[in-house]
Amino acid sequence: MALTSLQRRILTASILAPIVILAVLALPPSGFALVLGLILLGGAWEWSALGGLTRPAARLGYVALLGAALILLGWLPEAGVAPLLLLVSLWWWLVAVWLFRLRRIEPGVGPAPGRLLAGLLVLTGPWLAMTQLHGASSRGPALVLFLLILIWTADIAAYFAGRRWGRTKLAPVLSPGKTWAGVLGAGAGAALLGLALGYGLGLAPLATLGALLLCLATAFISVVGDLFESLLKRRQGVKDSGQLLPGHGGLLDRIDSLTAAAPFFVLGLIWLGVPL
Repeated sequence: MALTSLQRRILTASILAPIVILAVLALPPSGFALVLGLILLGGAWEWSALGGLTRPAARLGYVALLGAALILLGWLPEAGVAPLLLLVSLWWWLVAVWLFRLRRIEPGVGPAPGRLLAGLLVLTGPWLAMTQLHGASSRGPALVLFLLILIWTADIAAYFAGRRWGRTKLAPVLSPGKTWAGVLGAGAGAALLGLALGYGLGLAPLATLGALLLCLATAFISVVGDLFESLLKRRQGVKDSGQLLPGHGGLLDRIDSLTAAAPFFVLGLIWLGVPL
């Protein structure tokens, strides 16, 4: 008996989730940085195709370029982390404005330098944010895990709220299945986790409110990451970025929300004065 798409998604997620959690909590910072880097290099391979590259040598060259960028980021002084995260976060909010104003998608023809350049920003941002968070202190791995749970919760809440109450489309040109009800469902889940974050960190009431707002905004910008990848896939005329993960598609299909959410979330923690 063939599995439905939802059943394949659940089965894949049930296998991957324990592996991801173990990697986050058990690996030392250097090991976590390496594993995350390898995942993002796989994402770069998929992004190269979405950027219009077809020849294997060109795609491998793009992967190598991202690898070099990650190595350079590993030498970045601590004082440079927040400014770079701010740059990446501002870029994502500008993308959000652009996406919600978009009314037509032009098909991609040949290599697109702009998309390929954007891919370097999209894929280096989460590596910088998550490795910084993971290695900052003893609570770093727990905060990385919290970020992942926040994204997973927002995604699941959006899916079921959208199916139950979804009427008004969020961005029909980009993703007809997404609705504003789904966004509200994601926000509700994120708000509860924001309160839990404030309580778990022992924050004062005002700082806890800041944590709640941060989680709300992180959930929203994670949707933007998803929509941006949807735009690239529609321009290339493909349904998924790859076929590596049954029911989920490619690596980018699984981490697209995180690429936008991670830099903003870590920057928000810095601004809130949370001791990392």
